Amino acid sequence: MAEQTRFGTAGVPPAFRLLKAKIHDVPGLLREEGLDAFEYQAVRWGAKPQIKQQDAEKLGAEAKKHDIRLSMHGSYFINLAGKDDVISASKERLIAGATAADWMGAYVIVFHTGFYGKFEKSHAFNNCLKALKEVSQTIKDLGLKVKLGPETMGRKFQVGDVDEIMTICQEIEGTQLVVDWGHLHARDLGAFKKVDDLRAVAEKIESTLGSVALRSMHCHFSKIEFSSQGERKHHILDEPRYGPEFELLAKVLVDFKMQPTIICETPILDIDALKMKKMLQQVLDGKISVGSQQKLFF
Repeated sequence: MAEQTRFGTAGVPPAFRLLKAKIHDVPGLLREEGLDAFEYQAVRWGAKPQIKQQDAEKLGAEAKKHDIRLSMHGSYFINLAGKDDVISASKERLIAGATAADWMGAYVIVFHTGFYGKFEKSHAFNNCLKALKEVSQTIKDLGLKVKLGPETMGRKFQVGDVDEIMTICQEIEGTQLVVDWGHLHARDLGAFKKVDDLRAVAEKIESTLGSVALRSMHCHFSKIEFSSQGERKHHILDEPRYGPEFELLAKVLVDFKMQPTIICETPILDIDALKMKKMLQQVLDGKISVGSQQKLFF
């Protein structure tokens, strides 16, 4: 369990790139800004790690030095619900990511589970479950310490609603609950309009997985533009046309005594991560009052 709520970025912030920072410089730069988490992006990897082991270990050492909690986002090219050859290639990509995540000391590898495609939803989900049990066993056999983090997804044709992710966490050893609140908002076409909407999700998770899983979840957050099929585009926190509002989640975090790792996925990664951190502190201090029926997004 995280000892505190941590805030960080999904990848290297744009300003760091302008500074020509190397990947091992990122933990120190994040700490200087007041952040304490970093999600390494391995989203275009294939069947082998695309970072040298010594570079991964150096990143891990710097993260430990600066008390930055590391996670990894695995390859986008994973579909554990597809045909046999697709599933086999997806498992290789996931294991490659887990191997490098272990090198750097990341505690979880986050990934997108798959697509329903032409299969019935239950059939597609069972394919994912079977494949992930095999991946979990391989990770155990290899002695890797990283957890598997199937993520809640934002499009209706993707495996990854709350119930599916909770079932994976119940049935597969070595998993970490990963909730992308923007994805859930978009998947249900603007689900989170008031605090009670998010509270209902938290209550469902707590009743199914228990309070430890709820309080220590790994989170992604951004505002999300959506169409009839769900997620379309990530937006910054100050964009008034889109939701959800972070204040709603902050209230739920306080109410349920949650201490998650929260990764910002907006286009201005570190800037919005710091805004979220400040908002949470203001809710804790009673400077922001968010009523259960107050609609902050329409």
